[in-house]
Amino acid sequence: MTAQRGKDLLLKIDSDGLGTFTTMAGLRARAISFNARTVDVTHAESAGAWRELLAGAGVKTASLSGSGIFKDETSDALVRGYFFDGTIRDWQVIIPDFGTVQGAFQITSLEYAGSYEDELRFDLALESAGQLLFTGA
Repeated sequence: MTAQRGKDLLLKIDSDGLGTFTTMAGLRARAISFNARTVDVTHAESAGAWRELLAGAGVKTASLSGSGIFKDETSDALVRGYFFDGTIRDWQVIIPDFGTVQGAFQITSLEYAGSYEDELRFDLALESAGQLLFTGA
């Protein structure tokens, strides 16, 4: 993958629960992180006392985050409603020249902040809530 512009990493939400994906309004920064827990199966006879891991046994998770400004009342109300209702909804992350990650996420953090002579900003954090699918570019 060659160098890409940060603004080309897109975060989209299923806005109606029917698969209509809408780009999150006003995001200035966004990120996705993949994690896999390990299962340690080291025992007294492990070669050289080195740790041994059980392949494919750990829990996989993904975290999404974004920050920016809301451009309209619709996107603000959508995100706020999903947070306060604890809604789990499908999201897409489009990574340029890599592919699209799609699956269920829940908003785990929603923060609003602003200084006296600046715009109101928000920060958003999401955690995966099921299997994620990857489609190559």
